[in-house]
Order: sequence, then C-alpha cells, then structure tokens
Amino acid sequence: MKYSTLSLPVLPLGCAFFLFLFSACGDGPVDLPSCEGVEWEYEGANGPDEWSSLCVDFAACAGAEQSPIDIAGAKDDAALQAIAEHFVPSGTHIVNKGHTIQLNTDAGSSITVNGETYNLLQFHFHTHSEHLVNGVSYPMEIHFVHKNETTGKLAVIGVLVKEGAENHFLDPFLHHLPAVKDATYDDATTTFSVADALPANRSYFTYGGSLTTPPCSQVVTWLVMENPVEATAAQIQELHELEHDNARPVQQLYSRSLRHFHI
Repeated sequence: MKYSTLSLPVLPLGCAFFLFLFSACGDGPVDLPSCEGVEWEYEGANGPDEWSSLCVDFAACAGAEQSPIDIAGAKDDAALQAIAEHFVPSGTHIVNKGHTIQLNTDAGSSITVNGETYNLLQFHFHTHSEHLVNGVSYPMEIHFVHKNETTGKLAVIGVLVKEGAENHFLDPFLHHLPAVKDATYDDATTTFSVADALPANRSYFTYGGSLTTPPCSQVVTWLVMENPVEATAAQIQELHELEHDNARPVQQLYSRSLRHFHI
C-alpha cells in the first residue's frame, strides 16, 4: 500500500470565508438547514470542501482555526512542559463508527496540559495520517481524545504511525475489529494502558485547532508527537480496509502559533 504526500489546500478568503455567518458580502444571514439526517463523507458531494455548507452545525468547518495542518516551521518554546500523564488500565470497548474504528476507554486516565486536566475518553484511527510533517504523510495516525470536564475543551494527542516492526499495543485489538457500522466488541478482561501506545520520546508539537470531522469545533489543543511509532503494513492494512481513506485534507495555519516541546 502506497501513500503519497498531500498538497496544502487553500481555504476560501473574503466574504466566502464567512459563509457560515453571512451570504455574499453582507446580503443577510445564510439559512443553512438543520443537521438532522445529514451525512458527511470524505469525498464527493458531501466531502470536506462542502462540510461547512451542509448544515448549520457544521458551519465551523470554514473557520480560521481548523485541523489538521502541515507541521512545518514550529518554534521551540522553553515555556512548554512535558505532558503530565496518568494512564490506568482500561478494558477493551471497540465500536465501528462508520468513518473510523474507535476504542472507548474506562474512566480514570487523564493528562495535564498548561495546568488543566483532561480526562481520556477514547482513541481512534485515521488512514492515512491527517497531520503532515514538513509536507510528508504517514500511513496512519492515532488520536487520543481527552476532555476538560469544566470547560468542555479537548486535548488530543496525535501519534503518527510509520511502517516497520509489529505494534504490540495494536495487535490484540486487530483480531476483534467490528466489520460494520455501529457494531461493537467488548472484553473487560483484556486490558491495556495508553502509555504503551505512545513513543518513548514524548517531544511534541502543539497548536490550537479543531476537531477534524464535523462539526469541526474549534476547541482542541493539539499535541502531536514528534516521533512516530511503528506498525507493520499488514496491521495498518487491517484498519484501512474498514476505514478506507478517512483523512481530512490539511488546513491553513493562518495566524496561529505552532510550538515545539523538545525533550
């Protein structure tokens, strides 16, 4: 399976950039439909270029702080600190979400970033990677989604995956992937710790961004690990066969800062 570098798309500018608020150059508010029953996709008429115009709750997809991005030109920031991790074992709870395979985690795991604590909710997969690094795509990316219960904001750890040695963290899950949308697999006795999924070196890139799927809410502190982990081509292919190509194209950084924490 081959993965090519993605080109950087340019978001619409001018009045079109604010389509979700106003019609052409101030002729009045756009009357977007309700999102009930609206299906979004990764290609075609309901693909990423059209998400913001599909329905009212997806309007943020045209915002100025969208994710993913091409990680290039990050500045070292001595004020950044290592991510404080508190990961406890979780049982295995897999659900096929249609667009991705997701593992919901038991309560008790969290991270602390910039003095705020975020509880781990779930992790899921994108094949190929959504973030690029200096224009280069990886065959897979794993997103570990954490939520601050007070503010409702999210902190997402992104782990890039390259082809290589067998990934022992992933292997137990791959034998039980639900094959159809909404199907699940539960095994409370087979436990894992997310700490085992992260690279040994926890250097990371960080920026303020969004969910990479509708509604594209701009409430995410992204923590993308600088160092990838490895998985075999066969392991990556097992996920790709269920998810297909589920990566949103990279978005413009605009005026946001992209910072680097180096261990």
